[in-house]
Amino acid sequence: MSSPVPIKTSGKVRVRFAPSPTGYLHVGGGRTALYNYLFAKHFGGEFILRIEDTDQARNTIESLKMVIEDLQWLGLHWDEGPDPVTLEDKGPHGPYKQSKRLDIYKKYADQLIQSGKAYYCFLTDAELEAQRESAMKGGRPPHVQSPYEEWPLEKSLARLQAGDKAVVRFRTKPLKKDYLLQDLVRGEVRFPSDMVGDFVILRSDGMPVYNFCCVVDDYLMKISHVFRAEEHLPNSLRQLMIYEGLNWELPQFGHVSLVLDEDRQKLSKRKGATSCHQFHEEGYLPEALKNFIALLGWSHPEGKEILSMEEMIAGFNGERLNPAGAVFDGTKLKWMNAQHLRALPNEDLWKLTEPFLKKAGVHVLDDKSWQMKSIETFKTSMETLQDAVALYQSLDDKQFSVDGTSAEVLGWEPTAKVLQTWKDLLSNDPSEFLSEGDFLKIQDQVKEKAAVKGKNLFQPIRVAVIGKPHGTELKILVPLISKKSLIHRADQVLNSIKG
Repeated sequence: MSSPVPIKTSGKVRVRFAPSPTGYLHVGGGRTALYNYLFAKHFGGEFILRIEDTDQARNTIESLKMVIEDLQWLGLHWDEGPDPVTLEDKGPHGPYKQSKRLDIYKKYADQLIQSGKAYYCFLTDAELEAQRESAMKGGRPPHVQSPYEEWPLEKSLARLQAGDKAVVRFRTKPLKKDYLLQDLVRGEVRFPSDMVGDFVILRSDGMPVYNFCCVVDDYLMKISHVFRAEEHLPNSLRQLMIYEGLNWELPQFGHVSLVLDEDRQKLSKRKGATSCHQFHEEGYLPEALKNFIALLGWSHPEGKEILSMEEMIAGFNGERLNPAGAVFDGTKLKWMNAQHLRALPNEDLWKLTEPFLKKAGVHVLDDKSWQMKSIETFKTSMETLQDAVALYQSLDDKQFSVDGTSAEVLGWEPTAKVLQTWKDLLSNDPSEFLSEGDFLKIQDQVKEKAAVKGKNLFQPIRVAVIGKPHGTELKILVPLISKKSLIHRADQVLNSIKG
């Protein structure tokens, strides 16, 4: 592999993301979409969403909606493609769903047939399998040897007219040369033409295959640059042949590294969350996920790690993409999410956090000043929005209970006196909420009046506040719980001792 070739952007930059709608967007696909989006925005170009939905058995409208939902959440808004609400096409180069472009593919397949670059093949599945087995036994590449390659077109058309089915194959035997791909990430990549035999471009039911669709769509949609995962590199030879057969100019290709798990295998669901939707559900911010996946195979010119969308667009010109596999580090993602989360204004962070609390059934005060105070208190303890649930549960009276781990503390001889003193001092305090200073003052008074110190003081009070002897510092929590609630909780714990 040689050095990456220079990127040319003399004309209008037009890039595309072309997912197959089979479910929520994988983070690897999200990264491909992001790279194309950043490249387009850096050069003032256009980002197109094209839907590769010719696999009718696996592609569904529901899955298309899932992909669109994830792209919208990430903020990767496209200039042309399906409308995110109606799914109707918008843009001058549609349709943008391949299933709606079958007549277009047939037109160009016919053009290749007429020019002798492709032909109708009537080989059955059984005949193809027999050929493959024979080639394998003979140590030969399993390339198709079609007896129909040299048939006159009129003979093939007559057989089709009679009702027989045929695929359309691209003719490769005359192409005895090496094909060169000037890859924007990997440099010059060489493909000997005999790596492939005559390959199908149209199935017998008229459905086009991926490589043919891809070429036709990229050309007609005026795509200038294609950034895609390295797993598509083996498709390049067939696509180069089709471009040549149609006398079309190539876009510039860049094959980016795969996203790997910690075992350096392709990231898969068995290792945890892999879809953008899952990370959304787990409370990650789209800004953080974009920042993280952008750096899986690319580096900022100034070496920055925490990046806004504006900084990524400004720095992404396609020249710092690394061909080496990028390991997905979940710990690093969580750290990065925490940085983005803590940088948010409290009001914005509360709006994002509240739905997680509601979903978990956590009841909080409907008071803005309390909400702002609580989020300011807890944000440094949060790595994801989901982390807020456990933090706020300790403030919810309906979820207060005495944990089993409190049994030992409740059995200590001075505990009942500590709790009663705590309750009495709370009852005598005139304020609705204690400040941190008020709490520390009352805690010192309990220490003096109950003649206790150390764990005999702190742990019983903690049980009276959160129902267990260990957890968040009380001076942080107590100012967020009303005095009325603190007294009620102390009563519950005292009653559990008496009971």
